[in-house]
Amino acid sequence: MNTMTVDRMISIRGLFRISRPINLLMVGFAQLMTAYFLVETNRFGMPVLQDYKLYLLVISTLLITAAGYMINDYYDVKIDYVNRPRNVVVGKGIKRRVVILLHTVLNFTAVGLGFIVSPSIGLINFVAAFLLWLYSNQLKREPFIGNFTVALLTGVSIYVIAFYFQKSELLVLTYAIFAFFLNLIREILKDIEDRQGDRKHGCRTLPIVIGFRKTKTVIFLIAAVFVCAIVVVTFELNRPIIFIYFGGLGIFFVYFMYRIYHADRKHHFTQLSAMAKILMLVGTLSMGLL
Repeated sequence: MNTMTVDRMISIRGLFRISRPINLLMVGFAQLMTAYFLVETNRFGMPVLQDYKLYLLVISTLLITAAGYMINDYYDVKIDYVNRPRNVVVGKGIKRRVVILLHTVLNFTAVGLGFIVSPSIGLINFVAAFLLWLYSNQLKREPFIGNFTVALLTGVSIYVIAFYFQKSELLVLTYAIFAFFLNLIREILKDIEDRQGDRKHGCRTLPIVIGFRKTKTVIFLIAAVFVCAIVVVTFELNRPIIFIYFGGLGIFFVYFMYRIYHADRKHHFTQLSAMAKILMLVGTLSMGLL
């Protein structure tokens, strides 16, 4: 009886860890903030938070994201035994076949909910689910393309709100670009952090293919494009409050890049990944100023 209780507890704990609930909360929070502060009303003039399809859209996004985390851990289990052995869940907390079953059920449910919202959202959900599977199975082990795919899907998760409700598209695009570039930098930082296990299992991520220092150069080039893109779009919006806010956030971003320049230990890149999350959260909160 006690053994069964412990096993069940470990499984629940494993399910909690494999689905990354904190990350899911951030995705859902960003989508709801976008809807409430930037979209405000649906196509019929009703407050968007009263439209049940918004919640179906958000839930479907979270299901696809959770399924993506699960399949990623499924394919990466050998690499994770090298990079973070204490955090391995697949095969320990949850059986491998259960992970595949959960991944399939969550994706089918998400695509179904997407089609209830609209055929275009259903198609977007299907493509997103397929790309996350392809990323985990293949793209993650290739230089840059895997990083780009995950970052693009992060930006799309923000922009899809404006796309469906056809409101404030340029304004939402600003935040989608913000999310895309920050996630692109964060994904590359994670590759630097995980290069030991990746190299051992034949991955060809950017730090392994071009080296540690050149990868940092790539990050700085991406950061430069990021800043230029945000400046151009905020000028197009002609909203001084956004320009001032992002200007203030830019100070933190400069410090973030300074930390990247000096980082050379695994734990440095773990901290930088957490800082990127904080930057995204603070950037999302600026929607409230609009």
